[in-house]
Amino acid sequence: MATVTLQRMADRVADLMESRLKVNGKGLAEKLKRGGNKLPRKVRVAASELAKAAELAKNPKLQMQLDHAALARSYGLCMRHLGELQKWDRRRALAEGWLLSLLTSLLVLGALIVVILRWRGYL
Repeated sequence: MATVTLQRMADRVADLMESRLKVNGKGLAEKLKRGGNKLPRKVRVAASELAKAAELAKNPKLQMQLDHAALARSYGLCMRHLGELQKWDRRRALAEGWLLSLLTSLLVLGALIVVILRWRGYL
């Protein structure tokens, strides 16, 4: 993995943290300091590994010491977790739409019952 690839991976995780978790900061390390508690422990550890690797990759001698397979697993874990947040947002919107439809139907049914009762002379 090249330096650019590791930096892109860290930037992608940082962007997802900003968009999904509303964490501000400059770079992945700062975003982890500010909003790392919003992530589960495994994801937080994986993201911190990515942040450290992105810094170490800037030095060519230290870049050779990085475990690229472990970094790929860490990146995958972060992407899976942060991508699932989008799934839950969609499910929540679907549930809210269904409940709104149900409440509207009940309101119309109640109004119809009141109109019929008034028409028949019970109210």
